Amino acid sequence: MHGMVNIAVRAARRAGELMIRQLNRLETLEITEKNRNDYVTEVDYRAEEAIIEVIYDHYPDHSILAEERGQQGNHEFQWIIDPLDGTTNFIHGFPVFAVSIAVTHNGQLEHGVVYDPLRQEIFTASRGQGAQVDGRKIRVSRCHNMRHSLIATGFPYRGNKQHLDDYLAMLKSVIVASSGIRRPGSAALDLCYVAAGRVDGFWELGLDIWDIAAGALMIKESGGRISDFQGTDAYLHSGNIVAGNPKIYAGLSKLLAPHTRNLDQET
Repeated sequence: MHGMVNIAVRAARRAGELMIRQLNRLETLEITEKNRNDYVTEVDYRAEEAIIEVIYDHYPDHSILAEERGQQGNHEFQWIIDPLDGTTNFIHGFPVFAVSIAVTHNGQLEHGVVYDPLRQEIFTASRGQGAQVDGRKIRVSRCHNMRHSLIATGFPYRGNKQHLDDYLAMLKSVIVASSGIRRPGSAALDLCYVAAGRVDGFWELGLDIWDIAAGALMIKESGGRISDFQGTDAYLHSGNIVAGNPKIYAGLSKLLAPHTRNLDQET
């Protein structure tokens, strides 16, 4: 395992331990609504600080892009951090949330770590080295038919409510074409589940780079496909994502295409 992955794993575990300790006192948490349906808690801040502390202990010159702290430093290596992906789930005690950490080198994704502290599953990936869960190699599913596929998604929120009608049209198309849809509430885990073959595809719009950077590398390294709705690599910036094993990615992209015209006009 690459040295940076080891450090990311250590940082993610430290943040995860902090979250677990807080689960029994959720009613006392200080919660702030940054925007409508977009929450931040003291746990988000403390987990982020714990992650950054571990990183800076080993790589003090590297730059950071973190959800709460924002951009810090300017270096060829950048750590992209979501300390608590699934905050709304966490504050309700709904057991789906994760830590997501990615590393880029001159803008290219190099390493990714996603940690599920409740299941104690650690997903890791390095460019050209494949993806693993708890050290075991993972691959996308072999499902070749949309009719038999299980698809994950996320609902529009924050500033994406103007696309709700477009999204509902997408949802209807996928419901009719697939065997089922799941909406767990953590995009980082959704992407890892695509990489591990637990779901066959995923789509969402308006995500942030820290939600998806690590998970996107997992999918690439496990034999999957990921793009924006136009089939390009601009998804890290637009936040619009469609992903899956190669067959389901193609089928899902085709289903979504008629409903992305309004999104196309914004890009």
